[in-house]
Amino acid sequence: MERIYEISARLIEDLDAPFRRYLYDTIAWSDRLIMIRGARGVGKTTMMKQRCKENGYKGVYVSLDNLFFNDHTIVELADYHYKHGGTHLYLDEVHRYPRPNWEQEIKNIYDSYPGLSMVITGSSLLQLNSKVADLSRRVAIYEMRGLSFREYLNFTGDHGFEPFSLSEILTNHRALASKIISTVRVIGEFEKYIRKGYYPFFMECSEFTYSQRVERLVSTVIDIDIPAVTDIEYETQLKLKKLLVVLAEQVPFVPNMTNLSRDVEVTRNQLMKFFTLLNEGAILRTLMDATTQPKRASKPEKILFDNPSVMQALGIMNKVGTVRESYVASMLSYAGKLFAASEGDFLLDRHYIFEVGGKGKGFSQIADKPDSFVIADNIETGVGNKIPMWLLGFLY
Repeated sequence: MERIYEISARLIEDLDAPFRRYLYDTIAWSDRLIMIRGARGVGKTTMMKQRCKENGYKGVYVSLDNLFFNDHTIVELADYHYKHGGTHLYLDEVHRYPRPNWEQEIKNIYDSYPGLSMVITGSSLLQLNSKVADLSRRVAIYEMRGLSFREYLNFTGDHGFEPFSLSEILTNHRALASKIISTVRVIGEFEKYIRKGYYPFFMECSEFTYSQRVERLVSTVIDIDIPAVTDIEYETQLKLKKLLVVLAEQVPFVPNMTNLSRDVEVTRNQLMKFFTLLNEGAILRTLMDATTQPKRASKPEKILFDNPSVMQALGIMNKVGTVRESYVASMLSYAGKLFAASEGDFLLDRHYIFEVGGKGKGFSQIADKPDSFVIADNIETGVGNKIPMWLLGFLY
């Protein structure tokens, strides 16, 4: 047990993370059970360590894939920690816990140690798993995303920029953009962000190393995270990777399920499951038509990669239009429910229509449509319903 405390103390003491992510100040840290769920690599572990550092010796941090848990349980750790004056447990990567029924142990600790608080992190894939639902009456769940462009600018330049609501951007984008471009050359910075800015570890590596790390991240999601929450065989993992290769040549597109099934050598039902897994694992982003019934098993209307960094890692940044749509979708999805649009590129909350393109993009495809907007790349400021693409990076 002492070894766990030694590792925790060393990791917390060596933590060098002066900036806080957007989510940090929105979490009600006083809650007794908090889950931070999100894609691999977005900074969940760092934020957890930051909070643990604030609690000092009364908190202990541990990753649940530690070999310690091959012979010991979370309950044993909680009991020891509580009896020695501890008040907080920080349990990282709960989906990697090597024993079954981790959620039952968490519930038992919650019910049996009223003076002990827990913060746990897990893969975004956990929302596929009924284990999260089993904790629903006790746990406060937060979703964490990759860096927004606003956060990237603050991390690299310490600007202190605040986020804007979607309503502010849609109605007052010209004034908002003008203030920002007076202090930052946003076009050049935005190009850097698109290449290597979505994952916080960009600060630790070159652009080449960054792409390698994102590529490993994608493999880890398929090889480790997905098997941790659903039963799949090794052959299925290989076919998931094959699907990514096939999609890299085609996205964005309305998928032809018959052709894709043939190319990947799986059934239509298997292919639908693949889309769900890769969407929840934040590798792909699958968008449905707004008219699709929520409980009906329908094919996605549009498929994108989750963010431009994944495209960079797969070597497909030359598809400029796809990169733009991938970025816009990753930002707009924070503001509401995003759908594929029959007119334009995206429909948000079944209300706002967005068309995405370069600086010369016009309104011909969404002409005369109410609440429709063009999101244009390579412009510093917009006019009317034409909004600079980079400004969507200030939504969070």
